[in-house]
Amino acid sequence: MDLFLFTVDPRWGRDVVAAGAAGIVVDWERRGKARRQLGEGTQINADTPADLARMRAATSGRLLCRINGFGPWTGGEVDEAVRRGADEILLPMVRTAEQVDRTLELVDGRCGLGILIETQDAVDGAAGLAGRPLSRVYLGLNDLRIDRRSTELFRPLVDGTVDAVRAEVAQPFGVGGLTLPGRGFPVSSDLLAAELVRTGADFTFLRRSFTADMAGRDPYVEVPLVLASVDRLRRASPAEAVAARSAFVAAVAGSAVPALVDAVALPA
Repeated sequence: MDLFLFTVDPRWGRDVVAAGAAGIVVDWERRGKARRQLGEGTQINADTPADLARMRAATSGRLLCRINGFGPWTGGEVDEAVRRGADEILLPMVRTAEQVDRTLELVDGRCGLGILIETQDAVDGAAGLAGRPLSRVYLGLNDLRIDRRSTELFRPLVDGTVDAVRAEVAQPFGVGGLTLPGRGFPVSSDLLAAELVRTGADFTFLRRSFTADMAGRDPYVEVPLVLASVDRLRRASPAEAVAARSAFVAAVAGSAVPALVDAVALPA
């Protein structure tokens, strides 16, 4: 499973990629985000074109740039991201196939284009969206929760939403985010990793908490441990996979069973 880190710190990003992560995400998305996520306690980055160029110089890992949701500014942002060295552009808050088609025209084959499915409109139109020549598709749980006016972040992994979208996507698919094994709140990263394996996710993001959890730790030790934990989950027995799913559903419902969590964290 490919891991992507949100950062504009060249040294940190270079080390995490060298330790085994697939690449870096530089985040330009902020138009309307403060209003949309008001009171949600989410992170809104202030990354710049200069940050993108600096990260390009720092690592040969895959460099993704999340631009703003589609609008009159999209053409300029696409051109700037390409000029600064992005391997892929991520288009957030997609609602229509027309937005994707227009952005593909603006990209014009100069780099990859991935989309973030994080609105109910995009969920409903996932089959059509996935039919476009996209580099990847990511289902964003937090903005989808807000769009649905829900209080349950992980509900789409329980109610069949993620499975339904995943079934339509032939491109690399991602959802959720991981931190160090044994960490993570309100659902442990181990249980979430088991869900990513269950849904056949090809990539995910290292969560904001990953950077906090890494304080004083060596990425050359910890990143391989994250990857190894995912690999062990891929080799879990059918019984272990069922136990992991049950524990995840229970955790989402707020009644996780510690014994199950321990059992599925590092299957044999």
